[in-house]
Amino acid sequence: MTEKQLAKLEAEKKRSYEMFSYEREYSEYEYICGIDEVGRGPFAGPVVACGVILPKDCDILYLNDSKKLSEKKREALYLEIKEKAVAIGIGIVDEKTIDEINILQATYEAMRQAINNLSVKPDILLNDAVTIPAVDIKQVPIIKGDAKSASIAAASIVAKVTRDHMMDEFDKIYPGYEFSKNKGYGTEAHRKALKAIGPCEIHRKTFIRNHI
Repeated sequence: MTEKQLAKLEAEKKRSYEMFSYEREYSEYEYICGIDEVGRGPFAGPVVACGVILPKDCDILYLNDSKKLSEKKREALYLEIKEKAVAIGIGIVDEKTIDEINILQATYEAMRQAINNLSVKPDILLNDAVTIPAVDIKQVPIIKGDAKSASIAAASIVAKVTRDHMMDEFDKIYPGYEFSKNKGYGTEAHRKALKAIGPCEIHRKTFIRNHI
């Protein structure tokens, strides 16, 4: 390993140590769960939430807000998190429910599902910015938590990769909208497709009213 590579690795280890500061702060709790979601803004597809409980001696480097990572890095970390996590829970709320109950309530529901789908019950939740209603576990909302807490970052990565894979599959079922490229977000090409061919089954009607 070159001197430059070693210096980069040392810098990452230092950054990674800081990413576990909240986990150290609440270390008296055995199962610390990071919670995050992805897909609040797109025109199409579900909102996906994830809960991740990392081991106390977690050695995963490069955990960060999923938006700050390349697709290749996210995919690699997704596999490493799945391999090393104590527990992972996923919650998915579809576009029809989003239209019925609104995106905020749908996000809370996806988060509750994610918590309920964990194989162990968390002792504390570290949430990205929100307090989830109707949950009987201690919660710590952290603003920009996916860039400050390793557990939330891990949840953000798993949620993002899970949803991206779903949108890739939807692209095969509903061609023409470029879902594999835009993941359902309202890009210019997506808006043009909406005007040209109209909405498909997975479009959120409450999100696209002004674009068709």
